[in-house]
Amino acid sequence: MPTRRDIAPRILPDLWSAFALLTRLPVPDHKGTGAGSAWAWPVVGATLGALGAGLAGLALWLGLTPGIVAVLVLVLGAVLTGGLHEDGLSDTADGLFGGWTRERRLEIMKDSRVGSYGVLALLLVTLARWSALEALLAGGELWALVAVGALSRAPMGLVMSALKNARGTGLAHATGRPSAVVALAGAGLALALGLVFAGGAVLPMVVAVALVTLWLARSAQKRIGGQTGDILGATQQLAEAACLAVLAARL
Repeated sequence: MPTRRDIAPRILPDLWSAFALLTRLPVPDHKGTGAGSAWAWPVVGATLGALGAGLAGLALWLGLTPGIVAVLVLVLGAVLTGGLHEDGLSDTADGLFGGWTRERRLEIMKDSRVGSYGVLALLLVTLARWSALEALLAGGELWALVAVGALSRAPMGLVMSALKNARGTGLAHATGRPSAVVALAGAGLALALGLVFAGGAVLPMVVAVALVTLWLARSAQKRIGGQTGDILGATQQLAEAACLAVLAARL
């Protein structure tokens, strides 16, 4: 059984690896730990949520309307992540629903061009996120964004651990596959952050995230035989939309 002395030296490399993988933020030189950093993905999400909350607080203080501020928060998130998860959502929608065979679906998901399913998915999910975010900002629930960021990243590790890689190539394959312990550690950390920043709302948020994650994971397993980086990105986007919808409904 690993001791604290064994675990402690891994914390910073895992954190730097998580930020390097999921964001465009500069990180110190480090030895990448791949999927072993999955426990820290909620920390990355919480950090992005905190940055969004800080921007929102400043913009609201300057007198901008909640609708405009919600747009700014979404733009900031896309810039900091390089649109990584949005790209995954678009490719997932095109692939899962635009192809008739496993091979064709994977081919579509690898194609850089965006089809009608991808455009619709981006439009509808972004609209849902914006609408719920506007309601949260109008209600002054800025710091709940930290909980949203954490809870929307944990399912990526769980899906990555539960399903094999469908393609055998690409970023998700190169990153590896986290152990169940690592993925569950990330889920536990996300839950703790959710309790701190969202209080009693965390339970319905977790239920909503679980439902959309199970639906997408089951669809991916059935249609392409596992997960890819695009599936993981789509998982994050749907989980974030689900969290925001729950918080907005509770106002």
